Amino acid sequence: MDAKTLVASWIAEKQHYLNSLQESPSSSAAARLHALALPADQQAQVVELLDCALTDQLYTLLLGLDGAASIGGQQHDFALYNEAGQALTGSGELEAEAYAQLHERQT
Repeated sequence: MDAKTLVASWIAEKQHYLNSLQESPSSSAAARLHALALPADQQAQVVELLDCALTDQLYTLLLGLDGAASIGGQQHDFALYNEAGQALTGSGELEAEAYAQLHERQT
């Protein structure tokens, strides 16, 4: 796995979670959303808001792992390696991929 694949995998996980919110209530968040009994257009707006919030949090998390942002008010360098022992953090590649996939491709 490289930085590009890691970021893409987290984006896919976020999308899977957002999709699951709109299906049967299989999580407490999905159950709460369904309990609101919102019209379809308002439910879509809530999911869009959650998508935006989760994107912001995911971006911060990925930058934090690369040492480029603070996590919980603390900024540290982390060492994250793939299965081949290659570093995924510390070079700025994770930060660059996070920006490219989470922000550049949305515009």
